[in-house]
Amino acid sequence: MPLPRHGTFDVPGATLYFEVRGHGPPLLCIPTGNGDATPFGPLADTLAAHHTVITYDRRGFSRSTAHDVVPDDQRVQADARDARALLDHLTDEPAAVFGTCSGGIVALALLQAHPLRLRTLVAHEPPLASVLPDATHWLDFYQRLHATYRESGVAAAKAMFREHVGLAGQTRPPQDAVLPAPQLEELLARLRRNEVFWFEHETRSFPAFQPDLAALRRHADRLVLAGGEDSREQYAYRPNRELARLLDVPMVDFPGGHLGHVTHPYQFAEALHALLVRRARN
Repeated sequence: MPLPRHGTFDVPGATLYFEVRGHGPPLLCIPTGNGDATPFGPLADTLAAHHTVITYDRRGFSRSTAHDVVPDDQRVQADARDARALLDHLTDEPAAVFGTCSGGIVALALLQAHPLRLRTLVAHEPPLASVLPDATHWLDFYQRLHATYRESGVAAAKAMFREHVGLAGQTRPPQDAVLPAPQLEELLARLRRNEVFWFEHETRSFPAFQPDLAALRRHADRLVLAGGEDSREQYAYRPNRELARLLDVPMVDFPGGHLGHVTHPYQFAEALHALLVRRARN
């Protein structure tokens, strides 16, 4: 597989690291709460047979340096502006966008703010506690999670998160998609740093983000709400199920669970490509 083309791009207050693979209609992938482009690698390599796949590190994570401080309650909007700027830098065409977990929240904000810049938006399991009937319970949980991180450290907060949220099942990529040892260690070192950034800056603000339901409803023809076949009984599936009800749009399930793009990259890529082809024909 050819190595991706990579570069950096300056946006207000940050420098973004990005990678580009393949040729064809543009597809931007917005990363999860780990903020790093690399876990998209096997998925992006597969999709590159049909798409120009753009992956990047979100501002403040990994190789994307933040020069200015963004207030935590404005980070979703800042990330959406970054995504728009990166698209404008790399393509003139309306783009498909795939965002998962925290990236799904950014993707929804991008659709609200810049709908005509997007062809199709696939938001996969965004942890939007704000839309749930029991939102108060979940927003209180994220406040306690942040307090646990501050008082007891990352390990204790991670344990609390896993126990309460119920993320279960496979989390590793297939054996043929595992990075060589030196690259894997570099990635793990970045992810350890990113955990601190996520706990500090996103655990409370991202789940509390209030989507503009009226704007999303106006542009529902561009929106796909996605979940994991294996995560239907988990918390991560619930916000999109509620959004689907509120917006009167269907949900689409993808292979695997919350991390299906990592654990089932080839099947996930096939399903995502097929969906984008169907949407392009309509």
